[in-house]
Amino acid sequence: MLSIKKYAAIDIGSNAVRLLISSIVEQKGQPVKFKKTSLVRVPIRLGADVFLNGEISKENKKRMLDTMTAFKLLMKSHKIVKYKACATSAMREADNGKDMVKLISENAKIDIDIINGEEEAAIIAATDLHSYIKEDKTYLYVDVGGGSTEFSVFHHGKTVASKSFKIGTVRLLNDIVKKEIWLELEDWIKTNTKGYDTLDLIGSGGNINKIFKISGKSMGKPLTYFYLTSYYNKLQTYSYEERITELELNQDRADVIIPATRIYLSAMKWSGAKDIYVPKIGLSDGIIKSVYYGTVSSVNL
Repeated sequence: MLSIKKYAAIDIGSNAVRLLISSIVEQKGQPVKFKKTSLVRVPIRLGADVFLNGEISKENKKRMLDTMTAFKLLMKSHKIVKYKACATSAMREADNGKDMVKLISENAKIDIDIINGEEEAAIIAATDLHSYIKEDKTYLYVDVGGGSTEFSVFHHGKTVASKSFKIGTVRLLNDIVKKEIWLELEDWIKTNTKGYDTLDLIGSGGNINKIFKISGKSMGKPLTYFYLTSYYNKLQTYSYEERITELELNQDRADVIIPATRIYLSAMKWSGAKDIYVPKIGLSDGIIKSVYYGTVSSVNL
């Protein structure tokens, strides 16, 4: 007996807004399969408004409403059974974040949950992350976002420490991350990774996925600290325009990729990791899994 249902996840980040549609394939006697059907990404960059001015601008309020209306129609066309929409750092900190949620609920008929850093880390942990973790190894998991970065230490397959820091690519671009936060992060990483003989990084986020794709490495193979450092240095020799024209990066990727790489390299340096593994997972994937397993509340379409 074969059953196929479609679920959707909406991830409202500080840099971009995403709609992931997944087919859930259930077959008697077989493990359930999660197949990505469609991914739509709109680079609204809410964080540029919020981290500098404290609220979402009039222009981006309209863009958000238009995007959510389009997402609603797409979900309807795909015959989505259940969905969940999560907003992170930018919406969380916006003075008009709750007003935006209400506006979207009333006009686009999409319900949004504003989640905190810990909830975000827990949802991401619901992904296939554990299939990339070897029980006998220690890892520092780093998920870089526009507004914040989530860090988790895994030892013998279990989470032993986890924390969210307000260090994100959009904040760094706008030069609003204080030195004290970097020092706090350095101390947290060194404290929570000392005592382990060897440790590897696991990186997630659009920027590290892009770097991994450019590297040409096969899935499951890590990027080295040396490779990432070389690429970071190379990026800085190009202007923003050259990164778009010569390195063929998208406009909204060409600027944030540098601060993102800086975060991963800092985490590798402070933890002593020589390799970084890049599974293609993120908040959207975690939302789909969490909805399926009933660990988060969802909405029927």
